[in-house]
Parts: sequence; C-alpha cells; structure tokens
Amino acid sequence: MILVLGGTAEARELAAALHGGGVRVISSLAGRVSSPRLPEGETRIGGFGGHDALARWLVDCDTTAVVDATHPFAQRISASALHACPQAGVPLLRLERPGWSERPGDRWHWVDGLDQAAAAIPSGGRVLLTTGRQGLGAFAHRDDAWLLIRCVDPPQAPLPRHHELLLDRGPYVLDGELALIDEHRIDFLVTKDSGGPHTVAKLDAARARGLPVIVVRRPPRLDVPTVTTVGAALAWARERAHPG
Repeated sequence: MILVLGGTAEARELAAALHGGGVRVISSLAGRVSSPRLPEGETRIGGFGGHDALARWLVDCDTTAVVDATHPFAQRISASALHACPQAGVPLLRLERPGWSERPGDRWHWVDGLDQAAAAIPSGGRVLLTTGRQGLGAFAHRDDAWLLIRCVDPPQAPLPRHHELLLDRGPYVLDGELALIDEHRIDFLVTKDSGGPHTVAKLDAARARGLPVIVVRRPPRLDVPTVTTVGAALAWARERAHPG
C-alpha cells in the first residue's frame, strides 16, 4: 500500500496512476477545504495526531512507501512524515512542483513570510491577495489598504477593515485574471511561490499590467529525497509496491 500525502493536482495525478495500475493507494487530505477534489483510490481526511501517531498508522496499515505530495507550504505534515517514516521503517519521497521564476517584465519583491508580505503593501494600495485563508491574520492590521482576498473557503481569521472576499478555485486563465485586475483597479499582487500552472495566470496578468508582485518564498526544504514530476514519483512508488 502506498500512502500519498495529498491535496495537490500532482497528488491526484499520482494516485490515479497508481490506482489505475492496480496498486493500492490511500490519499491523505488535511480536511481544510470543505469540498476537496477527491483522488482515485482510497481517501482519508484529517490529521494523524503527530509523527508518533503517523508512525503507528504506517505500521498498522502495512504501508509500503509514502509520497509526500502536499503543497510546498504545508510544513507541518511534511515535518511529521520526515520523523514518522524512519520510525516505521517506511521509505519517504517528496514530490514537489518547481517554484515560479521571474521573467522579463516582472516586478517581483521576494519576502520570507506573511508578516513581511503584509508590511510590504504600500499605504493606499489596492491589492489582490492570493495567499490562501491560512495566515490571513497577518494582514488584519492593514486598514490603510484595500484587499481583494481570494480563497477557496471562507476565512475565520480577523480580516482587514477594507476588503472584499472572493471565493473561487483555480485553475485560472489570463483573460479572467486581467478582467479581475481591471474591474477592481488592482495595483499590487501578493502571492506565495506555490508553483505550477493552475494559478500562474495571475503572474502573467500582473506582468501584462505592469503590477508589482510580493512573492512569499517557500520554507526551507527538508532533507528528503525529492522529485519534481509525477512520472518520477510514479516510477519510485511502483518499484516499492512491486519489488524485484
């Protein structure tokens, strides 16, 4: 049995390929999204209760291998897997999409966290904020700016006084992002370096409109064998599902 720590498009693609190839796969989702896109194969939703509990689960379920295909900013579960897999004697692979790279015409300002991102917003700015609903409290004090907050589910954190909430889910297209920027007179974009094609259109739109972009760097990479493509992760998992 292969455990895929999921919630990303890459995780769903990997689970579908394993399931279609006759490998038993269980995808674990954090449960932070009310209506997640469910992968093929078996699914479990919710946390494990720490790395010791995850290690016990891996042993109890006769897990052959774990692929951590979570979001690049999902630090807690990745750290838990890093400690739990050696305890359980289960090999671990990280599947992580490459980050975004600046292109000619981009006006990016890199920061190390959400607090720095909030501080970098200019007073009076009209901001498209696309960092997700987790951590929005970092922006709650910015009453001197107007923020269009786009996320999948309604946030619970305190929000800035001047904001509009847009509940939406990617993938997004360039024409739609340009229309959004123009309609709301956006002059600043704030995002995380999530990578991947599903939400890159906002960066293309910002480039087309000449907008500055505040980009939150990814957290430091853990010391785990890592691949950047579903194909590489699939080959690794198949080898461990069918040794020899």
